[in-house]
Amino acid sequence: MDSNSKPSAPPPNPNPNPNSSPSEKHQRDLLNHVEAYLAKRDGVDKLLKISRYTAKLILATSLLQSNNPTLSHRLKSFESSVGVSRKAFRLGKFVQDLNALKTTHPHSNLDLFLSVLAYGGEGLYYFVEQFVWLAKSGLIDAKHSRKFQKLSAWAEFVGYFGSVALKLGDLGAIAQEEACLKSSVEITRLREGGCVDEEAQLGKLRDKKTMKRLSVVQDLADAVMALDDVLDGNGPFSKPVLMASAGLLSALISTHKNWVSC
Repeated sequence: MDSNSKPSAPPPNPNPNPNSSPSEKHQRDLLNHVEAYLAKRDGVDKLLKISRYTAKLILATSLLQSNNPTLSHRLKSFESSVGVSRKAFRLGKFVQDLNALKTTHPHSNLDLFLSVLAYGGEGLYYFVEQFVWLAKSGLIDAKHSRKFQKLSAWAEFVGYFGSVALKLGDLGAIAQEEACLKSSVEITRLREGGCVDEEAQLGKLRDKKTMKRLSVVQDLADAVMALDDVLDGNGPFSKPVLMASAGLLSALISTHKNWVSC
């Protein structure tokens, strides 16, 4: 059926029944939140990422290898299929990096350089990943897949290097702003005895700092996996359990960030 012929969903009631119980309101809000989360491409992608690296972690422990080889084979097939599916979700995603690079306002030449590394590297990674997907799906000759994957890994690693550097700079700026705001709060308390607005602003700033720190941890975990791909899995840290754990950690942090933002 044509999507245009489908009846549109009724808009949410801006004035819900005041007699409804708190649990009903909470359930309605939660379902709306879940709907908004799943409507985002990144939301579905990160759920797939959690599924994939959970499967990888289970396989890396070798518990199923001897106890249940059939289930182990199925998990390997599932993990591989989810990996290809995630690449399909990234079609055209490089455009957001081009837009981010176009709208960035660097304060110095160093910031400009790091922005080019971060957004340019990630944009190139997402662009090349489209060809990796086409090779894995059979449309492009599979012999080219290896070259695409190597270029993709290098671009991803460079992108995360720039991203981590930029975010560490942001953390420094946030720390300075927090210190100034703390001083303002203390002075206001001594003079007036109350500073509700400043304390609320300080709380938001601390939440922002926490999210930025989590984002740095996520980028570092992803950078480790990208470096492992660059080294063809022959690095000193290239352990299946470590790589699967890094991927799962990155997926959980990203899922939390997307959940909070939607």
